[in-house]
Amino acid sequence: MVRDCTERDYRARVARAVAAIIGNPMADLHLDDLARLAHFSPFHFHRVYAGVVGETVTATLRRVRLALATRLLTSSDDSVTQVALTVGYDSPQAFTRAFHRFTGQSPRAFRQQMRRAILTVDGAADNNGDDAARPTVTIVEQPTQRLQALRHVGSFATIPHTHRQLRLHAGTRAISEKWGASFGNPRYADRFRYYAAIASPDPWPEGSEVETLEIPGGRYAVHRLVGPYTRINAAAQAIYTRWMPGSGYEPDDRPTLEHYLDTSSRGIAPAALRTDLFIPIRRASPP
Repeated sequence: MVRDCTERDYRARVARAVAAIIGNPMADLHLDDLARLAHFSPFHFHRVYAGVVGETVTATLRRVRLALATRLLTSSDDSVTQVALTVGYDSPQAFTRAFHRFTGQSPRAFRQQMRRAILTVDGAADNNGDDAARPTVTIVEQPTQRLQALRHVGSFATIPHTHRQLRLHAGTRAISEKWGASFGNPRYADRFRYYAAIASPDPWPEGSEVETLEIPGGRYAVHRLVGPYTRINAAAQAIYTRWMPGSGYEPDDRPTLEHYLDTSSRGIAPAALRTDLFIPIRRASPP
């Protein structure tokens, strides 16, 4: 119990530093300042941070800035050079190398693919008339599921940290499936919750941070995304705004699910990652 309390305390204190990075990723953040926020000495802070988060402060900062770059490339007409400078890179070449490691694509290829996805998710052909580029949405009936879950705190950019923590909690337990569950609208932070979740046949102890999450069954629109996890939000939004209006369905009041088909992404190129997006739906009400 003492160990559990200490771990929760460390996580809460480190979360303050993570929140500072996420809140203003372009700020001139120094290790001493972040250590002070977390009430750790600078000497020990970098070790505690890496142990809790699963990566260094520098790696988190890089990840959050590159996540900002994905949003800028998707939602603005800024040039790649402008985006590179905005997120703290001195040259487009250095930015392109870092971005490729993060997403598996160059910034230009990422922008082109995201814009094509928005235009074609409702079945419209791309600019070349290539029908193979059309995404597929399948309607399925999903049974109720009981998952072991860890609630995420922070921005989407640090979701991988929560999945790593869940794996640490799992220890030697078998993991048969890896999921993400979103409750509410991410635009309204006070009403939004995200859980990293796994399916496991092995029992879990009572009283741990890991909780049992019951996902109600029902009808879902499923779209398979092949590519980096950084594309998940844009792909889901495109389904809501492009596919949903003409489908005869409307969103249902159940969590949106992400089924990560690669239970371990180690050794898999970001461009090859597979994720099934489950959007809860019901028949549209008559006008």
